Amino acid sequence: MTTLNLIGAGRVGRTLATLWARHGVFEIQDVLASRLASAREACTAMGAGTAVGSLQAMRPADVWMVAVQDARIAEVARALAATQASGATRPIVFHCSGAQNAGSLQPLANLGWRTASAHCILSFTQVEAAVQQFAGTACALEGDATVCAVLEPAFQTIGGQCFRVAGEDKVLYHAAAVFATNFLPVLQSVAEAAWTRTGVPTHLLPQLRANLLRNAVDNITRLGPAGALTGPAARGDVAAIERQAAVVQAWDAPSGEAYQALSALALRLAGH
Repeated sequence: MTTLNLIGAGRVGRTLATLWARHGVFEIQDVLASRLASAREACTAMGAGTAVGSLQAMRPADVWMVAVQDARIAEVARALAATQASGATRPIVFHCSGAQNAGSLQPLANLGWRTASAHCILSFTQVEAAVQQFAGTACALEGDATVCAVLEPAFQTIGGQCFRVAGEDKVLYHAAAVFATNFLPVLQSVAEAAWTRTGVPTHLLPQLRANLLRNAVDNITRLGPAGALTGPAARGDVAAIERQAAVVQAWDAPSGEAYQALSALALRLAGH
């Protein structure tokens, strides 16, 4: 079976390694984390892999997954390259960042390793939940075509829906995911702060949160973004938008700026 080494035992790495081990896609070999105890805990939870304490202790593998924080990918690539030597074999190495492309692994490419990136559009809040939710997840592949040809069936086996993204488009691609997921909690927080400021009872906030978000998601899913749009922007009521923008700006300047920017986008979506 194809062997896989895992560097970084966080939620993304553990989710993918767990799924691949369960489906017999890869033999999870060595697992390295920031602490040996964390690597051991990950191996126990995954039911696969051997915890190691350093890059030097990791055995050769067919595939290497770098699942560390974005800011550490280049550093890990340099450190891993320093432990390796050029040879006839050309291992595969990929990272899991949405915003960075395979160029972050250049020190390993210089040794002849084949490099790529693979990003899954899923909120990895908890490993077991992500494992259960993974089927149907969109997975963006970028980099060496021979690597993508290996990764695509590996992701498809665990339920991923793969597509290719050009390296130069990774930042915009990831920004889209931020718009789709990361900003929603921020907007909800602003709404609840404004409701609280105006006297809405605190005990009603969970109900408002659940009902409005559920209805919004249902409408977007059923009608698409434009069809689900409501409020003054959908009606083209620019005067109402301006009044509200002024009030929000007076209450909280960053929220006021966000209200104006989002209203402009909403008017464009509505065709006004």
